[in-house]
Amino acid sequence: MAPRVLDVDDVSKTFRGRRPVRANDHVHLTVESGRVVGLLGHNGAGKTTLVNQIAGLVAPDSGAIRVAGQDAVADPDRVRRLISVQAQANVPITGLTPRTAIELVGRIRGVPRAQARARADGLLDALELTEWAQTPAHKVSGGVARLTAFAMTAVVPGALVILDEPTNDVDPVRRRLLWTQIRRLADDGAGVLLVTHNVREAEHAVDDLVILDRGTVRARGTVADLTRDLRGTLQLVVDLPTERDESPAHTWPDYVTAVSREGHRAQATVPAGRSAEAVAWAQHAVDTGTVDRFSITPASLEDVYIQLVADASATGAPRPLEGAR
Repeated sequence: MAPRVLDVDDVSKTFRGRRPVRANDHVHLTVESGRVVGLLGHNGAGKTTLVNQIAGLVAPDSGAIRVAGQDAVADPDRVRRLISVQAQANVPITGLTPRTAIELVGRIRGVPRAQARARADGLLDALELTEWAQTPAHKVSGGVARLTAFAMTAVVPGALVILDEPTNDVDPVRRRLLWTQIRRLADDGAGVLLVTHNVREAEHAVDDLVILDRGTVRARGTVADLTRDLRGTLQLVVDLPTERDESPAHTWPDYVTAVSREGHRAQATVPAGRSAEAVAWAQHAVDTGTVDRFSITPASLEDVYIQLVADASATGAPRPLEGAR
């Protein structure tokens, strides 16, 4: 078993005030060296609050956090030397170029100038940023700025690398290049905590997942673990004509389950063995004008996530008030 670089043990955090916010509620989370762990949750789930506690910027009300064996609560300064963090907001580098900013972080983290420059050049090339390497920061796009922030984090990575929404503003082509570099960080021995609300992204980019909702861990495991209960099922999605307000629920076949609707899009779960019948039913609905179009796909992590969040809402699980992040 690889060594753990992060242990979050029973951590809780409430922000006091006129409307108290229970941002984290008895959270357990681990990250091992060489693995990418996705922390998945909607906006307001408590992800950034947890990251701030790991980085020693906020103290938990209870519980323990250890980074590479060091106590993040008792000695946050020491722990900050063991981690690299790409924050949700880009680091202001006004007056610098991307190359200078990346090299500067490398020098701050203690490597010789030549090594910092070589590492910066390697990242600029891998992320296809070389043409902007000497461009003043205020003249680069949001995507280039975001990739520069990642490179500043990765130039001399700590034992634990925390990436908070690293793909924001990044175009699809460079997003793939970025995932390659994130994977390389883990392959080189770092533990990576990837914070995201993008379910589809997380499904293809991580080794393990922790789903956080309303400050509470709802599920954890590999993508295969989390989707196991939905194997053997398909998701049937239909788009309703925009002029129709009524639900097509009364027309669904009796073998579908978990019917839901959002706006003019409805979705249902279909047993895989009845996929041909479902396609025939959906095509008939298109032919008769009941629906505009349909798709049928294997169940995904997104389906698991939506189900978990919906189940939490149905059971009345505690929800943090406004302001929890």
